[in-house]
Amino acid sequence: MKKLTVPIFFSCDDNYIPFLAAAIRSLSDNSSKENAYVIRILNSGLKEENVRKIKAMQTDNVIIRFTDVTKKIAPFLSVLNLRDYYTASIYYRIFIPAMFPEYKKAIYLDSDIIVLSDIAELYSTPLGDNMLAGVPDDIIASRKEFIDYAELGCGIKHRRYFNSGVMLMNLDLMRKNDIEGTFSHLMNTYHFNTVCPDQDYLNVICKDRVLYLDKGWNKMSIDRKYNGVPKLIHFNMFNKPWQYDNVSYGEYFWEYAKKTDFYEEILEIRRNFGEKQIEEQQIGLENLVANAVSISNESNNFRAVLFEA
Repeated sequence: MKKLTVPIFFSCDDNYIPFLAAAIRSLSDNSSKENAYVIRILNSGLKEENVRKIKAMQTDNVIIRFTDVTKKIAPFLSVLNLRDYYTASIYYRIFIPAMFPEYKKAIYLDSDIIVLSDIAELYSTPLGDNMLAGVPDDIIASRKEFIDYAELGCGIKHRRYFNSGVMLMNLDLMRKNDIEGTFSHLMNTYHFNTVCPDQDYLNVICKDRVLYLDKGWNKMSIDRKYNGVPKLIHFNMFNKPWQYDNVSYGEYFWEYAKKTDFYEEILEIRRNFGEKQIEEQQIGLENLVANAVSISNESNNFRAVLFEA
């Protein structure tokens, strides 16, 4: 019987390579020998040593490839909405459908995740006529300013505003609907201010064409409110075990980090994260909340321009 081939995409720069290694190790350890897993790491140039260490993680059924998207992203750099800790890499996922026509569907994962189940189960989820499958964003639902932002700024019910860090993408349908072209048009025409840049655009472009998954496929480390062990942990925003102690589900990150060549480097990152960095993150959060409130009241936001014009 022919093996199932599961294409998986990550976006990464050198700063996130150590955490990507933990993510890949967890994915590999929980993979089935009956399937083939093709991991593609989208990047704009990485240190040779980091590439070597990641490639060394390949197994008989887990293949790792690197794709430089520098030329692809170049035309957009002047208009990308980047600030705080965001880099251009957050937008790479939008270009997957056009860049990889050989795939009908694929999984996209952020690098700050740990997989605790066979990712092929997610890949096998029927998508129907949905553009993608994802999980509602618990961070957005965690405070009124973000709830208002989703609904008043983006025009998306907050319980239907999904997190773009874990997605099963219907690449065929995304190509047919020219997701990349729509993104380019919206960005160049309206220059919307955003809170979650790529995520906001994907929510708006794919509105009403999203299959909502069980929270266990993208359990965020904001809390431990889940019955049982999730299938995938997402250490998003400021809830990262390589920065703070006692992060929800942090023990799973360290379990797999210890199995990588970056373990000592990650420990050093944790030791060097102190009061200065905590203060910077607090200021960043305050700015994020203030920006969400501001955008919610603007006349040039997604909701006002696209859904109420």
